[in-house]
Amino acid sequence: MKRKRKIPLVVISDVHLGTYGCHAKELLQYLKSINPQTLVLNGDIIDMWSFTKSYFPAAHMNVLRQIIKMSNLGTRVIYITGNHDEALRKYSDFILGNFELVDKLTLDLDGKKTWIFHGDVFDSSTKGYAKILAKLGGKGYDLLILINSLINWFLTVLGKEKRSYSKMIKDSVKKAASFISNFETTAADVAIQKKCSYVVCGHIHKPQMKEVENEYGKVLYLNSGDWIENLTALEYKKQKWSLYHYKKEHYTDSDNNEEKVVNDIVNKILS
Repeated sequence: MKRKRKIPLVVISDVHLGTYGCHAKELLQYLKSINPQTLVLNGDIIDMWSFTKSYFPAAHMNVLRQIIKMSNLGTRVIYITGNHDEALRKYSDFILGNFELVDKLTLDLDGKKTWIFHGDVFDSSTKGYAKILAKLGGKGYDLLILINSLINWFLTVLGKEKRSYSKMIKDSVKKAASFISNFETTAADVAIQKKCSYVVCGHIHKPQMKEVENEYGKVLYLNSGDWIENLTALEYKKQKWSLYHYKKEHYTDSDNNEEKVVNDIVNKILS
């Protein structure tokens, strides 16, 4: 197995464990390939809106086991609550060993103030009656992801390139594009007001790194994307941010074989 990459800080968000669209196997490969000093889980890691006992496969459980293992081996793991795992907010500010549960986070990165939060605080669709509609929409989105997965399986069999129909639908809706733009601008404006150099969000499933400037100053806006469609993470190393995009070719057959052995053992225990 390849030597693990040492990274001071890694941020992932919107994994949505417990849903059909979650790419848990790919995330597990990524987590096993890194040795971060700090791992920030920026919301919607476990999808409690869609959680059922009938669907939480071994691959999803293995992700949680790997995160716990990383914490036990010395990685500082900070879980920031999101809207899909908001049930955890009543336990905020909980600390156990290297594991912390918070609602938002401020870090000093090489002398630069960094504000990290999920981002649903800016989303009116997560409040009141609109929240119920958002949950129903989430169920439809999960079904769309499942159908998309089946279509991509057939495309792979036919030797054709995979396509993300759910992403195409979202990108084609002008209202969604406007919401994303407003979200990014609002986050940046508040961060500038708070005298931050970096603001890091999740929630909108759109990986991003861009400098935003207004009449009061400027800030680097970052979004870690998701592990449903984009399979991305933010990495901070040598005083620079970068967006990691998962690619299957980054991993060897030995990595896949190790994962298969773990899954076989888990399945035997559960059966």
